[in-house]
Amino acid sequence: MSDLRELYRDLIVDHGRKPRNFGKLEGANRKATGYNPLCGDRITVYLEVEDDVVREIRFDGVCCGIATASASLMTENCKGKTCAELEALFEVYLGFLTGGEPAEAAPLGDLTAFSGLKSFPLRVECAAIPWHTLRAALRGEDLASRSGDAA
Repeated sequence: MSDLRELYRDLIVDHGRKPRNFGKLEGANRKATGYNPLCGDRITVYLEVEDDVVREIRFDGVCCGIATASASLMTENCKGKTCAELEALFEVYLGFLTGGEPAEAAPLGDLTAFSGLKSFPLRVECAAIPWHTLRAALRGEDLASRSGDAA
């Protein structure tokens, strides 16, 4: 089990230090900004959605390593999925982070690397903020403006 934890830790560190799909997306037709006041994470998720399918996704912002790694892994799991599939994945992932186990019908793959955070509720918020921001972008909302926080 400790080998698996080390592998998960290495995966999170790698994505935190070298995030995939980082940077603004020119031509995005949906975007949202999220903010975690508990630790200061601020993230913007950019989407190019065509025919209800996410064709491209990127993110930027200033985040801790866990939020950055979560956003990086999130972007790798979103391309080519429909908005409905991503809403379902959001529910499974957030349920998993807060104590549940992933359903067989919706495996989380590398996202299970965050399983160790279940014991650290404040860190769960760091792993969740990219996903809440993704959901807001899918729905055409902006979390930062809704909370009164300027992006």
